Amino acid sequence: MRVAFYTLGCKVNLYETQAVLNLFKKQNYEIVQFEDIADIYVINTCTVTNMSASKSRKIIRSAIKKNKDAIIVVMGCYSQSNTEEIKDILGVNIIVGTNERNKIVSLVEEYLKTKENINIVGSIEDIPFEDMEVSFLEGRTRAFVKIQDGCNNFCSYCIIPYTRGRIRSKKKELALDEMTNLVKQGYLEVVLTGIHTGNYGSDLEDYAFADLLLDIIKIEGLKRLRISSIEITELNDRVLDIIKNSDIIANHLHIPLQSGSENILVSMNRKYNKDYFKKKIEKIRSIRNDIAITTDVIVGFPGEDEEHFEETYNFIKEISFAGLHVFPYSKREGTKAALMDNQIPESIKKERVHKLMSLSKELELSYMKTFIGETLSFIPENYEDGYLIGHSSNYLKVKALGNEKDLGKMMKAVIASINYPFCTANSCQKCTEFDKNE
Repeated sequence: MRVAFYTLGCKVNLYETQAVLNLFKKQNYEIVQFEDIADIYVINTCTVTNMSASKSRKIIRSAIKKNKDAIIVVMGCYSQSNTEEIKDILGVNIIVGTNERNKIVSLVEEYLKTKENINIVGSIEDIPFEDMEVSFLEGRTRAFVKIQDGCNNFCSYCIIPYTRGRIRSKKKELALDEMTNLVKQGYLEVVLTGIHTGNYGSDLEDYAFADLLLDIIKIEGLKRLRISSIEITELNDRVLDIIKNSDIIANHLHIPLQSGSENILVSMNRKYNKDYFKKKIEKIRSIRNDIAITTDVIVGFPGEDEEHFEETYNFIKEISFAGLHVFPYSKREGTKAALMDNQIPESIKKERVHKLMSLSKELELSYMKTFIGETLSFIPENYEDGYLIGHSSNYLKVKALGNEKDLGKMMKAVIASINYPFCTANSCQKCTEFDKNE
């Protein structure tokens, strides 16, 4: 039977989709593109914003329209938080939340026998980490590994603790075995991902995130370890010391700021103030002065007036991030922020998003230009019109003349110019004459 997948949302969802895809492949199901006519469609949903919830519904309905006889499986955060809404969509056959994804193949086979709809969405209170594994990847040059799930922070705007539950960590032996196996397959880069990645180990005995980093960088053949996202409060002295002393750890950290206004940070229930954030960034740059630091920012949070926004804008410029992910605040029922006064009109949110996106491009270009004439290592992920395209250690998108046979290898190129969003190397020889090692 033919199975197609669609993933909405974060890198954790991408990992979980890939893990479920692997389960189907091991049972000899044929994997096809979502645009194709399939016998089974698996949609991994998101509900972090109103838009992502709306898109989840749209994708579910599009799968139903493709093949009215197909088995429709819906899983993920939107399934967990809005099960009844999904049950009301005629044509959905199997509903799974943010747990028990490992059962999806057997649930499909059960449905094939009984033709009765299945809903196994249950409580996420006090559940263990669900062991999932990616044993092989389709068309990828970097391997994502989920090491952690859940969040205990309860930021006032965020629905995720209610859809993912409390923090729980993957056993170190399983995490290390998974990464070792992926590296043996030829993946040079591993990306650590989770809902609250840097809090890995807080539920384990005598084993913290720093311990995991130390064990990972010992894996033979691993050339690059990237942390997908980490909170500023989790970059403790042990973690920073490892970053300082290991060339394997990528020269890039994505550290969510969310707001540069002291008042708004308090309203958001973030766990730091501006002074703490700035001093920690300065410490990171004292360790690696050319590191790329990117961030997430939410605009239009309840009560954010023009003064608060300008405070955020100016703080972002002061920190000089290498890029921003900007999100308009999305009201999520069940969160504290949804009950707050002074909700901001959508028109103002859009205006503020536009201003910060313009600033983001300005900051990106400024950072990119510092590497003109410099040699950057990168792992090519795509080949287009004679160019190898991939990301450097500091997450710059490098475009260099090269050969398709070098996809997935560690390459180096001297940056000749900036053609946003690329750092371009105009010599094929300069890209391919280097060893694959950094």
